[in-house]
Amino acid sequence: MLKELKYFLYLFVIILFFFFSLKYYFSDINKKNSYRSYKLIDEKITKYSENIILLKSDTVDIVEYVEKTIDKNKKNYNFWNLINNNE
Repeated sequence: MLKELKYFLYLFVIILFFFFSLKYYFSDINKKNSYRSYKLIDEKITKYSENIILLKSDTVDIVEYVEKTIDKNKKNYNFWNLINNNE
């Protein structure tokens, strides 16, 4: 008898937990607060983006492009051609 009451109590507590959680989640107060927070996040993002300091780019002409035709004496090898020539 005591075992059945214990299981009933556990089940009852679990059901109450889900009931109150869902009741709060779907309440108008929670929806209103969530919409307000979304609006505040957008305002914070715009405010923060206005105050961002932009740094000057110091990477101008840092990459030097090398032409492949500089060393014309070098032989070009292809992997598949090397395999076929060794047979």
